[in-house]
Amino acid sequence: MKAIVQERFGPPDTLRLADADRPEVGADQVLVRVHAAALNPYDWHLLRGDPYVARLMGGVGLMRPKSRVAGIDAAGQVEAVGSAVSALRPGDEVLGFCPGSFAEYASTTADLLVPKPAGLTFEEAAAVPMAAVTALRGIRTVGRVQAGQRVLVNGAAGGVGTFAVQIAAALDAEVTGVCSACNADLVRSLGATHIVDYAREDFTDGRMRYDVILDNVGNRPLSRLRRALTPAGILVANGGGSPGHFFGAVGSLLQVAAVNAFVRQRLRAILPAAPAGPTHKDLLAVTALIEAGRLTPVVDRVYPLADTAEGVRHVEQGHARGKAVVTVM
Repeated sequence: MKAIVQERFGPPDTLRLADADRPEVGADQVLVRVHAAALNPYDWHLLRGDPYVARLMGGVGLMRPKSRVAGIDAAGQVEAVGSAVSALRPGDEVLGFCPGSFAEYASTTADLLVPKPAGLTFEEAAAVPMAAVTALRGIRTVGRVQAGQRVLVNGAAGGVGTFAVQIAAALDAEVTGVCSACNADLVRSLGATHIVDYAREDFTDGRMRYDVILDNVGNRPLSRLRRALTPAGILVANGGGSPGHFFGAVGSLLQVAAVNAFVRQRLRAILPAAPAGPTHKDLLAVTALIEAGRLTPVVDRVYPLADTAEGVRHVEQGHARGKAVVTVM
């Protein structure tokens, strides 16, 4: 099969289109014929082996990538199922977490897949898993957003942000989106009542306080973020784009946890959703919102598989509008 392979850590130029072995399917696994795969900040962190502490923790490989084929989000059709799989069958259209999704075929366990909503294209469906589940956990599970609360989403026009604005609005919160002026209309159309243009305004100046802040950017000190919270407010720091080659998001998580022990405000840190925890339940929750018309993926750009490196470069610049997606078949 054709796949985007990586033999060493480095910039997007280390990626190349090559032949790779088709994945094997275990008893509890599903082989997916990939139609589209999303590009995430998670992918370029793995591409560069960044942060370095992740290498020591065994998550990405020590001296070279743990997996030769990158990618995690996918949408496609079930090609084959293992002997212990009964919920899916060949031909089913699915979306979910498929490690090695930058390829014509990827294998994963059945619990990491859910049926693709009929109203979505494969490109739109591929944009859902990591970004939408991260947003759901940040807004509903960790942020515990309630109707009528004031919620601010920093990075509202990005992959996680576009889903987070919609989920908070679906919970009847009063949503403020922080984005550039050129993305204001998009974020407002997703359900934001107020827009903060980060080039002209500082939402941490203390003039307005929020019950919940979801920070997807990490460009404000923790002390400033706390100024924008109500006395009992909740900060949810999404470490997906956190800078720092050595500690990266892990450093942000540790800082938030340390300060949280001494303040009344609730400071929480989350990592991008990955194949762990109640993933199947969360995937079903976001697809239910999509089918109810409360959640719509925003696809920024679509690249052919051969141009995956160009797509990664675009995402790495940090100004993607919604999600960037690779088409495979």
